[in-house]
Amino acid sequence: MAGLAVLSVILMFVDHVTDWLDESRAAMTVAVTPVVVIADLPNRSARGLTEMLASREDLRRRITELESELTLFKVKTEKMAALTAENNRLRDLLGSAAKLQDNVLVAELIGVNPDPEVQEVVIDKGVLDDVFIGQPVLDSRGLMGQVVDVSRYTSRVLLISDQEHSVPVQVLRSNLRLIAQGTGLDQKLELQHVNSTADIRVGDQLLSSGLGNRFPVGYPVGVVDRVKHEPGKPFAVVTASPSAQLDRSRHVLLVFTESRTPEEATAFTSGRSDGKSGR
Repeated sequence: MAGLAVLSVILMFVDHVTDWLDESRAAMTVAVTPVVVIADLPNRSARGLTEMLASREDLRRRITELESELTLFKVKTEKMAALTAENNRLRDLLGSAAKLQDNVLVAELIGVNPDPEVQEVVIDKGVLDDVFIGQPVLDSRGLMGQVVDVSRYTSRVLLISDQEHSVPVQVLRSNLRLIAQGTGLDQKLELQHVNSTADIRVGDQLLSSGLGNRFPVGYPVGVVDRVKHEPGKPFAVVTASPSAQLDRSRHVLLVFTESRTPEEATAFTSGRSDGKSGR
């Protein structure tokens, strides 16, 4: 052992002061390198596999997070679109309110009568908001109906499309006075007793005439979409499409006319002059 130690010291000294062993060292390095690489291969493979599995797990987790974020963004986008549409509807409604000379109150629909034979909705305003029976109700496009029942916090509104509802109207173009009767269908009104020689055409706009003291003058009611003259009959068949979006509007305007107080309007409902006051 001592001899080997002495030999090692001598070789180190010779290697340090001369270049005699450089070629031998290079040859040894070439010979040993494959052995070292092969010996380290299992360790490198295990380390690479571990890194690959970790990277794959990180990618899977990141993909899951991105999918969750995408779902959340989609929900937010849909909500934003709904809020934007509602905001536009409210702006249209408030724009219509600004055009009216009467005082108005914005209300929201909170229910619809499930009976298919009844065209009726429920709004979130009632006695506490001074709502009264017979009060006109509009949306941003025209007349929707009238209040027929009032409770403390809510009210029932009978739509102009109900079979028991009628509105005195006049043709904007010719000032012809008629009665628009509901048919039970959302998008259809029928004009009663239209003389076959009456001056009325498809496309004529119908406005509330104010007769009967129920609905104020000049509110859009509908547009004539059919005029049919039947030979031998004194009256023509005339129908109209309501101006209001009866099956879509969510926010409405309750109109407080200056010419009639809530007490006078409630007292007037017993007469039921031209529309239904309750069921």
